[in-house]
Amino acid sequence: MKKLLFIAAAFVVATGAIAQSTKPDAVAKFNEDKHDFGKVKQNIPAVYYFEITNKSDKPLIIENAHATCGCTVPEYQKDPILPGKTSKMKVQYSAAASGRFDKQVYVKFAGVDEEKVLAITGEVLAADAFDAWTKEEAAKAATEKTTKSKNKTKNKSGK
Repeated sequence: MKKLLFIAAAFVVATGAIAQSTKPDAVAKFNEDKHDFGKVKQNIPAVYYFEITNKSDKPLIIENAHATCGCTVPEYQKDPILPGKTSKMKVQYSAAASGRFDKQVYVKFAGVDEEKVLAITGEVLAADAFDAWTKEEAAKAATEKTTKSKNKTKNKSGK
């Protein structure tokens, strides 16, 4: 009876050790978890490439990547990412609807129970509003450049 109890206890301990899940951050490093596109023009898809580096000592396989809605499409490499190597995952947002957006992309690695959550944010502006904003930003940049140039000249002359 003692032997049976010992074997059962050993089985429970071994099962618990095996069942410990690996976290996505233990096997992969992303260049960033959240990307802000800033302001984007309506109906012009916004694209960003997340970099994934394999931190483990085994090949890393992306089983699946999906987004919270059909307006966001992740594309990833099907081949294993070798230890220490980097791959890119393309995330494209359609930018069809105007307004702020905050979308999540879920990445599932083989052998890892939890999904890695990435986020993209930004603001979609109608074409005319985006063009007006772009002109305004260009004017601000030109003013800042002129101000810096004047300050540099003053500093050189000692005045």
